[in-house]
Amino acid sequence: MKDKKVIKDIFVEGAINPDKIAKSIANHSTKTGIGGHSIFLGQIRDDVKPEGKVIAIEYTAYRDMALEKAREIREDIFAKYELSCMHIYHSLGNVKVGEICLFVFTSSAHRKAAIEACNELVERIKAELPIWGKEILDNDAEVWKVNR
Repeated sequence: MKDKKVIKDIFVEGAINPDKIAKSIANHSTKTGIGGHSIFLGQIRDDVKPEGKVIAIEYTAYRDMALEKAREIREDIFAKYELSCMHIYHSLGNVKVGEICLFVFTSSAHRKAAIEACNELVERIKAELPIWGKEILDNDAEVWKVNR
C-alpha cells in the first residue's frame, strides 16, 4: 500500500497574529545550519475604489484543492532550491486593513536560495491557489478582489 502524503494545513482563521510570526522565527534559532531566512508578509491595504474604501477582505477557498495545490507547490520549491524549511500560512475569513493575511517563510544555508524560493512561492500562491478575496468597503458594499 502506497503511503498517503500528509497535506499540511496552511489556513489560519482570521488575521495571522504577529505572535505566530515571532514564534515561527524564534523556533529556528536552534537550527544552526541556517544562514538566511526570507519572509514575506501580505498585509491588507486600505485601497480606495470607485465603490468605496476597503476596510477588510473576506477570504474563502476551495480548501481541499488549495491544500493539495499548496503541497504540490511546496514539493516543487523544495526540489528546485536548497532549503532547510518552508512555512506558508494564509488567512481565511475576515481580515481587517493593516492585518496580516499571508505569511511565507523560507530558510536555507545561504540567503540567495531563501530569497529566490520565497519570491517564487509567493507568486505561485497568488497565481495558482483557489483562494478568493471579497473586499468589504466602508459603505457596506462588497467587491471581488482581483490579484495583480
